[in-house]
Amino acid sequence: MTERIKIAILDDYQNVATGLADWGSLSAEVRVFTKPFADADDAVRSLAGFDVLVAMRERTGFAAEVLERLTDLRLLVSTGPANSVIDVAAARKLGITVCGTGYESHPTIEHTWALILAAARNLSDEVESMRKGGWQVSVGDGLYGKTLGILGLGRVGSEVARVGRAFGMNTIAWSQNLTAETAAEHGVRAVTKEQLFTESDVLTIHVVLSGRTRGLVTAAELGAMKTSAILVNTSRGPVVDEVALVDTLLHGRIRAAAIDVFDTEPLPADHQLRSLPNALLTGHIGYVTRDLYKIFYQDAVEDIAAFQAGAPIRLID
Repeated sequence: MTERIKIAILDDYQNVATGLADWGSLSAEVRVFTKPFADADDAVRSLAGFDVLVAMRERTGFAAEVLERLTDLRLLVSTGPANSVIDVAAARKLGITVCGTGYESHPTIEHTWALILAAARNLSDEVESMRKGGWQVSVGDGLYGKTLGILGLGRVGSEVARVGRAFGMNTIAWSQNLTAETAAEHGVRAVTKEQLFTESDVLTIHVVLSGRTRGLVTAAELGAMKTSAILVNTSRGPVVDEVALVDTLLHGRIRAAAIDVFDTEPLPADHQLRSLPNALLTGHIGYVTRDLYKIFYQDAVEDIAAFQAGAPIRLID
């Protein structure tokens, strides 16, 4: 492909993509979409005629029926090495190449701790008080000597545990396949699922969304937590039963939840979670840092240039 192509950059909410990579190096017409599409029909209408789409992780979905209607599409670049909302098999059948970019977990690890600290020290209330001319309005909780529970001790969870130990926290973990030996390698004590929820003062979720983990945290698990506990989720919303979580917070059965991910994203403006004083919410920004965005968009430009030149690219299987 050597002719001038049409590229659409999707879901660039902060409108920063064009400043983080050299899009001018491509023989292309580039258009940026900064708002999410209303639905699949809106996406198809908006993206008709584009040869290349650059999708931001799991924001806009590309099911088979959407891909079939994008008859000009030849290359779909996803930021990150995988994207669960792209039907890669369907794309392959349609002759659409799907590729990814580099990725780093550090931003999500850092944001997890930003949420933990903010929830423990009631930062949203304290900041709001200062903005309004006030002073101290709450008594926060310390972390030293408390128990940090980690649901999923993988690449992110193990690093979260390392930071927890630096704060002087006792670290415990559970997941379906976690062994005592693996946990010990990270300085963590493996426990049962029941123990994870009953013993944790802070419980943070770090599992990949799959058939096994969807709905993994139910009303029963939430009900087993300490009333003083904080639940943190920077993984994926559907890991936790959102209806049960709202009910738990509404009735004050746990101290707080610090949540970055939701069943529906963007979170609807009238969603009940937004009105709960013990819900600390951010809009899936765990991975949203300038450094990681540079990796995403610079790699995307490299992928497109390689595709145009017929060179190897970072395929997503």
